[in-house]
Amino acid sequence: MTASLDLIWQQARQGQAEAIADLMNRTLQAKGVRALVRRRGDCLQIMFEAARSLPPHACAAFVSRGLKQLAPQGILRVRLHARLVGEEWPEWTQTIDLRQTLLTTPLVQPRASTDHAPPVTASSPHAVNAFVLGVLAIAGSGTLALTLQNQLRVDAPPVAESSPAIAPVLIPPAPSDRRLRIKAVGDIVLGTNFPSNRLPADPQKLFAAVKPYLQGADLLFGNYEGTLTDYPHPFKNTSSGRSFAFRSPPSYAQVLRQAGFHVLNIANNHSYDFNEQGFRDTIRHINAAGMTAIGDFNQITYLEANGLKTAFIGFATYHGQNRIQDLKSSAALVQKAKQNADIVIVSFHGGAEGSDQIHTRDRREYFYGEDRGNVVQFARTMIDNGADLILGHGPHVPRALELYKGRLIAYSLGNFVGYQTLSSAGALGKSLILDVELDGSGRFIQGKVIPVRLDAKGVPHIDQNFASVQLIRRLTQIDFPNTPLNIGRLGEIFPTPSQS
Repeated sequence: MTASLDLIWQQARQGQAEAIADLMNRTLQAKGVRALVRRRGDCLQIMFEAARSLPPHACAAFVSRGLKQLAPQGILRVRLHARLVGEEWPEWTQTIDLRQTLLTTPLVQPRASTDHAPPVTASSPHAVNAFVLGVLAIAGSGTLALTLQNQLRVDAPPVAESSPAIAPVLIPPAPSDRRLRIKAVGDIVLGTNFPSNRLPADPQKLFAAVKPYLQGADLLFGNYEGTLTDYPHPFKNTSSGRSFAFRSPPSYAQVLRQAGFHVLNIANNHSYDFNEQGFRDTIRHINAAGMTAIGDFNQITYLEANGLKTAFIGFATYHGQNRIQDLKSSAALVQKAKQNADIVIVSFHGGAEGSDQIHTRDRREYFYGEDRGNVVQFARTMIDNGADLILGHGPHVPRALELYKGRLIAYSLGNFVGYQTLSSAGALGKSLILDVELDGSGRFIQGKVIPVRLDAKGVPHIDQNFASVQLIRRLTQIDFPNTPLNIGRLGEIFPTPSQS
């Protein structure tokens, strides 16, 4: 190894991003793959670029095993992305906690081409030839070596056929060391067959343009604004044109499941569009499809994700639901959830609606004379009583973000899908996928606003102009000028150092 390469090796072990990128690219670039690496605190961000799609699981195995051996100083987490050459947005994103990776015994010696080849160890510079990652006998699995070689096109040393399999030992971290990644979107209406047929010809295509960006989180959340039922009798009188009843076929629950959703809120102003029967049908069909419906009265739902017990509660503004106007009862529900869960996530449907309702104000809001609550008072009170993440929806436009006592509040996630039902004019067509990472106690670590736009039919697409990012940045600066959040021009969200 030359002196310069030895220096790069040492710099990589010190956690320097450029040196790590150099070592990786010595192997990858010959195979048509390039790694871009940067560091933010204890998190290493790696973007793979290639002319073909790269499989997430292979990239994750490639990186986690290599960094475990390299042991760069101060790197605890890795954020992986992969994109096609010439594209700006990644096809997928994945987070690796290096403290949760598999610990193994020392490397099995691969078959060498010469009897005088030096041994390869975790601290040996000779491992650089494949960024240490190429020595895939680490798990005693020739199959893994072949998988990575085929899928990432990265050469790996041959593994001796007689090498015994090494059983990995999984060391589960304490809950405080775990991380929970959540993606969340706003209002979803998949079309309606009432009072006339406004259903898509192929409902699977509703999420086609954004589906890759919905993947990769421990939990994917959305607000389902409508019913999944065949019940024929609406609760509302829709003849005035100011009231709408949304009904989609029960089979559309599978469309949502295949898009990747885990949790759907059903506490909103369309919950009872088809009476109690329609409401119960909606819950039943969501749950039967393998997802979880939240928002029933006094309901707390507990889910296990990444080793953390997470509670979900859905709130709205109507009697018969968990009302955001009833702070005492709402606080008691959150307190109960916190006693039984590591993280408590609150979904609320509140605030006035419309393109002129983009601002968040600490006061009660009304829509056509209807009390839609004080969303700022509600959100902060819930955090005061144990909530860790607040996901707001209902105004049909994006609103500001706030960091309150280390917990993130998204005051409105806007529209996400509104096939021939929800307007997409102006701010109503600006949308987002909120990508949030929390620590094991629920404190906000980092996040991202993935910008989305709705076309004229209400179908979501990734927005290369970042319009919703610009809007949310501006609203956050205006409505919460002192909140300790940094929102970058590409949507990155980080707490400022002044955060308490």
